[in-house]
Amino acid sequence: MIGRIALWLYATAGHVAKPLVTVMLNWRMRRGKEDAARIGERYGVAGLQRPAGELVWVHAASVGETNAVLPLIDYLHSRSFRVLLTTGTVTSAAIAERRLPESAVHQYIPLDLVPFIEPFLDHWQPRLAIFVESEIWPVIMSRLGRRNIPFVLVNGRMSARSYRGWRRSGPVARAIMRHIALCVAQSANDARRFGNLGVAQVETAGNLKFDVPAPAADDKSVAELRVQIGARPVFVAASTHDGEEAIVCQAHRDLRTEHRGLLTIIVPRHPDRGAAIAADIVATGTVLSQRSAGQRIEHETEIYLADSVGEMGLWYRLGWIVFLGGSLVPHGGQNPIEPAKLGAPIVHGPHISNFADIFAALHDARAVAGVEGADGLTDILDRLLSDEGERKRLAREARACVERQVGALERTIAVIEPLLGNSDGAGDA
Repeated sequence: MIGRIALWLYATAGHVAKPLVTVMLNWRMRRGKEDAARIGERYGVAGLQRPAGELVWVHAASVGETNAVLPLIDYLHSRSFRVLLTTGTVTSAAIAERRLPESAVHQYIPLDLVPFIEPFLDHWQPRLAIFVESEIWPVIMSRLGRRNIPFVLVNGRMSARSYRGWRRSGPVARAIMRHIALCVAQSANDARRFGNLGVAQVETAGNLKFDVPAPAADDKSVAELRVQIGARPVFVAASTHDGEEAIVCQAHRDLRTEHRGLLTIIVPRHPDRGAAIAADIVATGTVLSQRSAGQRIEHETEIYLADSVGEMGLWYRLGWIVFLGGSLVPHGGQNPIEPAKLGAPIVHGPHISNFADIFAALHDARAVAGVEGADGLTDILDRLLSDEGERKRLAREARACVERQVGALERTIAVIEPLLGNSDGAGDA
């Protein structure tokens, strides 16, 4: 009863908070985090007509989750379902535009407030909602429940920290989690946590990200950059977060004398930070070239700032060593599967809770190198830049480790199949 009252209060508060939404969204638009041309979608105003036929709503938070669920969307397409994919970021929308099959459309997810969710559901009328990883939206889930639309969580992930937070909320957590008709968890630990929080049906299928193809890269761009780089050693710092660029830049300066010609490529997790990062690097006296400015990698370039979107496959193919960002600062790390599939030796910091099970498997296989801080990063880079044999061994073991984990997509499909039933794509909304 307490949990249901709390959810009712949360939903009611949405009406009160509605006037504040415009202020918040305008602030995000100024920072480039919202698409001004499609801002109505965040209010639940559809930007497209609903396609005729049985429709499945799939939601992925951002880029990583979008890439992970695309093979499942392809499967739904093969079954003649129409698919509505919602995401919450501009970068994931760009990926959706390039890679969705013809039967699928993209919209930005409306904010989790009753005045926005109701018209959204009225328009799209999904048969089933499939959310990815840890996307728990109380109003959406309760409103789907009122309409008898099953809510499924695939690739379900629940970190130990998140689990402790949900446990503290007691009956509120159970009131929310009871709306999950099925959770397909990544691991046994994730499954146990969701089950303990009150999800009635939990299955374990593995991580969908293992089944995602390695990120593509434009062959022409790869060839052009390899010519610009020549025989220089290349270190890639991928998906870096605020505070990590300074550490990487310092490591570069510490190593450039011993490893002559060293080129460091910094790929910020949020490219809109590019101008600020560039200013900080230039202030240290380090020679910088910037991709968003159309600059080449010249002979004198020390750091190349790859502040672009959708080119991670390019940088992974060029790096002798890849450091995965979000791990030297308390963010939780980034996904190591993609560089592993492309045969890149991987280095990470201590903060890897977002992908703890994957990193644990890689460590068991002696396929990655972990460091505790800035000094450790410099030391491991020095060792690996000097040891081609160890770089090759790390790359070989990492690739073999992730290949052993493939199969989550097939298992996930088998579990959700009873909820899909049959569809021939025909009929009206």
